[in-house]
Amino acid sequence: MDTVSIADRRVGPGEPCFVVAEIGINHNGEVDLARRLIDAAADAGADAVKFQKRTVEVVYSEEELSRPRESPFGDTNGDLKRGLELGQAEYAAIDAHCRERGLPWFVSAWDEGSVDFIEPFHPPCWKVASASLTDDALLRRYRAAGRPVIASTGMSTIEQIDHAVEVLGREDLVLLHTTSTYPSRIDELNLAVIATLRDRYGIPVGYSGHEVGLAPSVAAVALGAVMVERHITLDRAMWGSDQAASVEPQGFARMVRDIRTIEAAIGDGVKAVYESERPIIAKLRRVGA
Repeated sequence: MDTVSIADRRVGPGEPCFVVAEIGINHNGEVDLARRLIDAAADAGADAVKFQKRTVEVVYSEEELSRPRESPFGDTNGDLKRGLELGQAEYAAIDAHCRERGLPWFVSAWDEGSVDFIEPFHPPCWKVASASLTDDALLRRYRAAGRPVIASTGMSTIEQIDHAVEVLGREDLVLLHTTSTYPSRIDELNLAVIATLRDRYGIPVGYSGHEVGLAPSVAAVALGAVMVERHITLDRAMWGSDQAASVEPQGFARMVRDIRTIEAAIGDGVKAVYESERPIIAKLRRVGA
């Protein structure tokens, strides 16, 4: 199975797990908060951070935007969605801060205009959100940009994933198994699908977790996930729709530590007698007559 190159890193079997801190919309529309989240991700050992970019009027219907919804930005869902979007100046500040911290960043662009908006920043890859997996025009626009693609597969049937892989092509593609509820129920995580996707498509497969807790995300690595993506927040009690399903900085650092521990423990699969065992052999080994 070929690996995929993302930000000068090889992503795939036999390589260190690529850990993505999903900032998403947890910046709450504030660049200063975005900077603090970038710092937290860098300090926790993340390999990259990810944001979300939408053209609100394209992604949402007029009816959905006019739906009543209280937020710090106003009384409609449209007020909320527009308030959470960052503009060119804000992303330029994010780009500068990520460069300062030596941390690659990319986005899940939910529409073709958002791809065009982010492209001048030269992201190392693109992310297809689960909600966008069936948008063939968007998938083709991603591919036209000529960068690796990471695609989440939540709320999708295997036939829909088949089609998306056909549209995207298997070259420079990483699939992420995920369950698209926030937070996800443990009994609906179905981590065994990681192997199902890997065997079906023969490409690198990772895991995007929305569960409460860290154990399933670490277990995903033991099951072969080559990438782990988790939302990061400064405080799970903070205002925002994704905060409760996110991981606070100290938890994110523990997750990265445990992922690296699991990687070291997995080994190469070759049964061997270690030099450290030889004194124990001499002391305790019994040989029958």
